[in-house]
Amino acid sequence: MLKSELIERAARFRSAEGDPSRSLSDCPALVLNADYTPLSYYPLSLWPWQTAIKAVVLERVDIVSSYERAVHSPNWTMQIPSVIALRQYVKPSEFPAFTRFNLFLRDRFSCQYCGSPHNLTFDHVVPRRLGGRTSWENILTACAPCNLKKGGRTPKQANMPPLVPPIRPTSWQLQERGRGFPPNYLHETWRDWLYWDIELEE
Repeated sequence: MLKSELIERAARFRSAEGDPSRSLSDCPALVLNADYTPLSYYPLSLWPWQTAIKAVVLERVDIVSSYERAVHSPNWTMQIPSVIALRQYVKPSEFPAFTRFNLFLRDRFSCQYCGSPHNLTFDHVVPRRLGGRTSWENILTACAPCNLKKGGRTPKQANMPPLVPPIRPTSWQLQERGRGFPPNYLHETWRDWLYWDIELEE
């Protein structure tokens, strides 16, 4: 699927004007690293409002922006943070864990044989019966029909060359992939910290 198609179907940034009527559960905080970049694009690094306020009280984060909503105690009032930044930089690992989610993300949630986004599973490029390993370099996202069609053959034997050869991605590469999948909700105060070309709702 083209990036433009993904952006078109994504949610737009929502205005802060409706904050007073929003439920507290709808007020997550965008978490930035100490260099003011998101900890993660996909899934987007968000904390519940309770976690964000606790981190503020413990002086582990700085408040960058806030919602219009506030919480109260007998002794103080605090606006709910909408964007927070860690005070200590968290160095991302160079390579991501080899997980089901990360594999789908690397392959943009689409079959690497036909491009379908439906009925996704995994395929060993070189079948295990032929010595194929379960690794980044030998596993592809495949739809169930293509997986069944290929069977226990190699792509060459099945005349099914992969659209993109499997690689071990870096964490940076996966984050770049994640930028193509904006979440359904994006708050206006997050706009300056997220690099998605999405219109602001009126």
